[in-house]
Amino acid sequence: MTTKAPKFAPITGEAALAVRQKTGLNQSRFWSVVGIGQSAGSRYESGRNIPRPVQMLLRIAYGTKAQAAKQLEALRPSVGAEASEEAAS
Repeated sequence: MTTKAPKFAPITGEAALAVRQKTGLNQSRFWSVVGIGQSAGSRYESGRNIPRPVQMLLRIAYGTKAQAAKQLEALRPSVGAEASEEAAS
């Protein structure tokens, strides 16, 4: 039984900018939390597509606790997959 990964709404540059402004952080500080430099963060805020791995990190770092938990859960392997991997070892 395979469960589908949850669908997450994409994070746009406009949305990231709104979150950054709400937090009161400058670009360097905001983007450094997710391992992105100020220059790349500026490009994302100006409309360049934000890569999915960066979107995931933004959800974990700046999303609500529920959003962060949902994102982390989606990244973890399922318990059933772990059990079958251990049995194969």
